[in-house]
Amino acid sequence: MKIKKTTIVGAFVIEPEVFSDERGFFMETWNKKNFSKITGSNVDFVQDNYSFSYKNILRGLHYQLDNPQGKLVRVSHGSVIDVAVDLRKTSATFGKYESIILSGENRKQFWIPPGCAHGFLVLSETASFLYKTTDYYVPGDEYTIKFDDKDLKIDWTVTHNKIILSEKDRTGLSFKEAPSFE
Repeated sequence: MKIKKTTIVGAFVIEPEVFSDERGFFMETWNKKNFSKITGSNVDFVQDNYSFSYKNILRGLHYQLDNPQGKLVRVSHGSVIDVAVDLRKTSATFGKYESIILSGENRKQFWIPPGCAHGFLVLSETASFLYKTTDYYVPGDEYTIKFDDKDLKIDWTVTHNKIILSEKDRTGLSFKEAPSFE
């Protein structure tokens, strides 16, 4: 397993070891002991989620304030640009974002620590997006930051008029309006 630090404190890109032969491939996507050793994070995942989306669908930027979720995200089919924004006021990287291309081909994973907003945009015709969370989803505790926030200046690699949003994502808060973590 290879691990790469990102520009956000505590966030990592993880490249699992892949064993391939004429039958296909095998990879271990989660191992608590190895994850803790490599990242220094001792996490307990409580929920697994699966999202299927079409091209140019953008989901995010979402987070929970009272029940912050760490997320280990990956794509099993297709490709997305995945983004995390640090909302921890005490962090040296508060207000910074990290983006990475996740795909079924590159098999990379992205560890997003609690205290970050998260979103992704589908680049392929379809994408299957899987993620583990360290806390449960609580409907009344979810916040959304606008994907095109003028202060964050996230490069989604796609012109904004092509992006398809839900009503919740269309009416998100600006970074300055959004509550953050102390």
